[in-house]
Amino acid sequence: MNAGIAVKDKGEQSMLPNARGYRWAAVLLAFTVLTRLPALVHPRTIDDEGVYAVVALEILDGGKPYVDAIERKPPLLFWTYALILQIGGKYNWIALHSAAVLWTLLTMLGLFVVARQLFDHPTGLSAALLYSSFQSWAVWKNLALNGEILMNLPIVWGVVLTFRASRSRARPELLAAGVLLCCAFLLKQPAAVAAIPLGIYLLLPSYRASRGMGFTRSVLHAMLLTVGFFATLGLVALILHKQGFFAEAYYWTITDHDVPHGPTDAVFWIRGLRTTLGFVGACGLLVTCAALSCKGAFRKNKGLWGSHRPEFAALLGLLIASVIGTSASGRFYPHYFIQLLPPLVLLGAPVLSRLWTLVDHQRPWLLRPRVTQGWLALTVVGFLTSHTIGLAGQRGETAVGRYVRTTSAPDDRIFVWGQHAAVYLDARRRPASRYVTTFPLTGYVFGSPLSWDPTFDTSDRILPDAWENLEGDFRQHAPLYIIDTDASRPVPRYPVSDFPILQRLLNDRYQVVHHTPEGVVYRRLSAPRTDSQPQTEVDSG
Repeated sequence: MNAGIAVKDKGEQSMLPNARGYRWAAVLLAFTVLTRLPALVHPRTIDDEGVYAVVALEILDGGKPYVDAIERKPPLLFWTYALILQIGGKYNWIALHSAAVLWTLLTMLGLFVVARQLFDHPTGLSAALLYSSFQSWAVWKNLALNGEILMNLPIVWGVVLTFRASRSRARPELLAAGVLLCCAFLLKQPAAVAAIPLGIYLLLPSYRASRGMGFTRSVLHAMLLTVGFFATLGLVALILHKQGFFAEAYYWTITDHDVPHGPTDAVFWIRGLRTTLGFVGACGLLVTCAALSCKGAFRKNKGLWGSHRPEFAALLGLLIASVIGTSASGRFYPHYFIQLLPPLVLLGAPVLSRLWTLVDHQRPWLLRPRVTQGWLALTVVGFLTSHTIGLAGQRGETAVGRYVRTTSAPDDRIFVWGQHAAVYLDARRRPASRYVTTFPLTGYVFGSPLSWDPTFDTSDRILPDAWENLEGDFRQHAPLYIIDTDASRPVPRYPVSDFPILQRLLNDRYQVVHHTPEGVVYRRLSAPRTDSQPQTEVDSG
């Protein structure tokens, strides 16, 4: 990555794209694909992809998100999934994973453009390399096409347009930047915080000084970004209203995201500390480069960012906002930390580029090229090994899904009791209820380490109308099979016996027909059972 560097005034480095630069880009492309091979060849959905795909498939079958299939993410995520599955084919998970790699490559391209605009070509390549290396950090679940990966793409390209050195003082591209930032929010809620530091950037005195403009012009630029954001938000709200489910979308994406206060709070934050330390340790080189980038940046005309002070302030603000977005829910899932990568990458890229292109014999041994390159190589190999081992245990389809698929017709409906929406995908059957995961019926708390503790009572979080809605859904399209995945646990978290409506339904209209490692399968009887008829168990497997 040290080819074609020419020294500019003030000791800055510049590199125009040349043949060797394009070869490095090709190497980055191959590197990104290679490090994601475990996902590319994985025959099933990965983690959150399962429930998102269930909602997307319901959309493709004529249903509505939040009405016919409930999940708590914003609508653009489901529309994006539906588009991918419509183009790639239903149940084509290789196409979905390929879309995730393409999404990552487009995000890398945006980071490359930002870093090249601010510094030079090798810094752009360093930014792309860092994102490719650390985006799926450590945990195999981070390979999923989750909301964080999706939202990073529009955020990064929003930064591209906001930082763009425009010849026009009007800067109409800021409207598009606002649109992109709103799209990020419509993919995953925490992305909304990215608009704040970028809006403040447009009002900074250093921004006005760097572009030779007055305060009024700066305010107009901030207004353009704001108008682009809220016009897009208003348009999507109008679409949801026209389709008849704006209230439901608002409830599930905004209102239903509280975290219970009480004894679990300390557990959440202890878990958050562990995950944070894990992220810092796994992404040590990236964090180190980002920290070194800040050296001298707060002194005028000092450090790497001396001539880019407003952009440094914006990226530092974006990092702080991303930390808030990562921790706001208190859940601290590992994939939440992917939101931190764009600002960390853009802060760390100029340091990594100079560590690898400038000779400095006074540099500490830990920061010498061969050491940092070896550090990065070991990190990538470690991630790849973790991903390969983790996904290897997830390749086989569920036995319960295979059983249901082979003993039912394509237009039959099923209901899965528990948090296992992927069973619908293995069975290739539509859900009989809007509750594709049953948290509204049980009060299940996402992210809590106590979520699977049978003594942790969540009944106070059951939605008031949830069970009435379930009965209405079943009257509209009764499930041929009900699969109790909770029964597969040594001690069931939410045993059916604790929920009279479901227990009575199973007693009256269903019988056990199959046992699998994933749960117990009940099949609907041709006629209601009478009191004189005992419930017999049939295992046709």
